[in-house]
Amino acid sequence: MSDLLEKIGVFEARASELEAKLADPGLGKDRKAFAALGRELAALRPVVETGEKFRSAHAGLADAKAMLDDPDSEVQELARGEAAELSAQLEALDQELRLLLVPGDPNDAKNVILEIRAGTGGDEAALFAGDLFRMYSRYAEKQGWKVESLSLSDSASGGMKEGIFMVAGSRVFSRLKHERGVHRVQRVPATESQGRIHTSTATVAVLPEAEEVDLEIEAKDLRIDVYRASGPGGQSVNTTDSAVRVTHEPSGLVVQCQDEKSQHKNKAKALKILRSRLFDHVQQKLADERADARRGQVGGGERAEKIRTYNFPQSRITDHRAAVTLHRLDDVMEGELDELLDAVQLHMAAEAEQAALGS
Repeated sequence: MSDLLEKIGVFEARASELEAKLADPGLGKDRKAFAALGRELAALRPVVETGEKFRSAHAGLADAKAMLDDPDSEVQELARGEAAELSAQLEALDQELRLLLVPGDPNDAKNVILEIRAGTGGDEAALFAGDLFRMYSRYAEKQGWKVESLSLSDSASGGMKEGIFMVAGSRVFSRLKHERGVHRVQRVPATESQGRIHTSTATVAVLPEAEEVDLEIEAKDLRIDVYRASGPGGQSVNTTDSAVRVTHEPSGLVVQCQDEKSQHKNKAKALKILRSRLFDHVQQKLADERADARRGQVGGGERAEKIRTYNFPQSRITDHRAAVTLHRLDDVMEGELDELLDAVQLHMAAEAEQAALGS
């Protein structure tokens, strides 16, 4: 327990140091430095706040144990009950802190660009992609997060070929970052007359939102084309050159937006998506370089590997990384994701801790 208190003290000291720096009026002139310190402080807060609860429970338990020596039997009985309650609290807080103390991602406090695309399976894949979007939207609503559509391509079946959304709120990337990958669905499509189960897929990408202070894009590196939007729309969507295609020539990344009637709004959304894709690309490249030496030990799993299966006939959802299965698929599709996300995060934290010990 003393080692945990010592670690908490290090985080508390750093948080105090950051608060003092952010209070310096001169720092406001340096937007990049101010934003970086703010993000670091936000990442420390969960540890500091949980640490305060841990210290309080630890002190309370010591007081309760001291009261066990009181000659009054009623006081002793009260102390035993309080000690039992505080011991249980400490055990839970201990686990929470050890999870929080696993080295975090510097992007954990960021908002997210969530990209969902239909994979194999035709119309059924597009319907599943739409179901995933509704699942994440309902979860976001429960968390008090805001979801904004940046680009949407519907399918003729009522599903979604591709959807790109901004999810903004408290520590969104920290909570959703492990959702990236291939999601597989097993169910009987509405068009299946013989009741056969079909397997389809959708892909999910979770990108930390990149702000201007994170990544500077040179105007000379961009080619911007405007064209007439296609598909259903309002009176002016299909009659003016409102759609925008932005090409980042050094990387070859291309983003198109045509949801808005305004060319300027479409351009702003396209640049937001492009900035986050570039930021993720840079970060992934660095991560891949760091992982090269370890790849032979941990296998060659790709980023887009199958991570989860949604089996509707059996109301079963299985996450293949954490080896966890829940038999309440309907609740999960309604946004009840916490139990699943907690299991995955615990698994990923354990893997990160093992990797750190083995490095």
